[in-house]
Amino acid sequence: MNLPTSTIKSKGWLQGDLSVWIVLFTLCAISIIEVYSASSNMSYQTGKYWSPVVEHGTYVIFGIFVAWLTHMAPCKIYKPVCACLVLLSVVMLLYALFFGARVNGAGRWITIFGRTIQPSEIAKISTIGFVAFLLTMRDKETGMAHKSGVKLALIVTIVMCMLIASENFSTAFLLYSVVVALLWFGRTPKKILLWLTLPLIGIGLLGFTIGKTMNKETAASIAESVPMLHRLPTWVNRLQNDNKMPDDPKLYNVQENQQVAHAQIAIATCGVFGRGPGKSVERDYLPQAFSDFIFAIIVEEGGILAALLVIFLYLFLLYRAWRIADKCATRFPAYLVMGLSLMLVLQALINMGVAVGLLPVTGQPLPLISKGGTSTIITCAYIGMILSVSRTARKVEEMAAESN
Repeated sequence: MNLPTSTIKSKGWLQGDLSVWIVLFTLCAISIIEVYSASSNMSYQTGKYWSPVVEHGTYVIFGIFVAWLTHMAPCKIYKPVCACLVLLSVVMLLYALFFGARVNGAGRWITIFGRTIQPSEIAKISTIGFVAFLLTMRDKETGMAHKSGVKLALIVTIVMCMLIASENFSTAFLLYSVVVALLWFGRTPKKILLWLTLPLIGIGLLGFTIGKTMNKETAASIAESVPMLHRLPTWVNRLQNDNKMPDDPKLYNVQENQQVAHAQIAIATCGVFGRGPGKSVERDYLPQAFSDFIFAIIVEEGGILAALLVIFLYLFLLYRAWRIADKCATRFPAYLVMGLSLMLVLQALINMGVAVGLLPVTGQPLPLISKGGTSTIITCAYIGMILSVSRTARKVEEMAAESN
């Protein structure tokens, strides 16, 4: 049996899939460079020029350590870990819902030991891991996923999505979509998949239609009377803010469409090679340049080539995850790898779609690149778990080769 050359031997400090390690280090390097550039306006306002990049660099280094730590653990340990994290996530989400710190009108954060944590990030990784475990239950007669396992997976997913949706609808929608895709990979009966997919499409179309047609005053009135819909005006504004150019460009209100407008200006002026590292102009005008819209800064400074590189890295990660899943001897690690990689790559594509104006603003960060704390560390844990699975698959292949 020929062992894959892109996998590091199962000894030493770094183990698992070499390509995944390269993607991790490359994205982290891009992150530190671009966060340093994109946060220059914030540095100028505070007078602390190195503070943002030092803080972010600390999170990145700690995240890489978390990736290393999780990749050294046997992948079977993530079954009980994810089950426990599901319960912890529910508690944290409930606390964030009622007592969470609010930023830009959203109560997505809780404070522990002076540090803000986003419970939805922990909820995503735990739900995917727990659903992957439940899908290992098989129907002896058909070989399909067992209905009891699918039902429990749906209950957990729906509870998580309901707790997340009122503060972060896009994250809830993304999590539900990934779980449905994971159920498809897990050979869930087609009839059940159909009933799961129809609500997904229906909620998406209904939400889009309401957001496009609802009067903003009506949305504000509903938000005041229904506590769980307090973010409705924000969703309506984002969907109705389609950024269409008027017949006379001079009449275009850049301030009203500040985020999308400056992001598109950054992309439109990039050229093939961009302005060069640290030479962005729109970072001084673009809110959240170092977070939600960092892709626009990457394109402005690195041009089309930088955009293609970033897109390639995420898609290549998905490809390597597929290859790793294909080599798994058991179901749980295969489902775990596919679920985690889908979540990471779909979130990246949504973020980039927002930056180029293809999607409404969602608030989804660019994984491993956007400035962040919890999101950076948890995303590194995603990578570590994928590497843990590839390391285990490597050992199984080595033992099979020795026995032959």
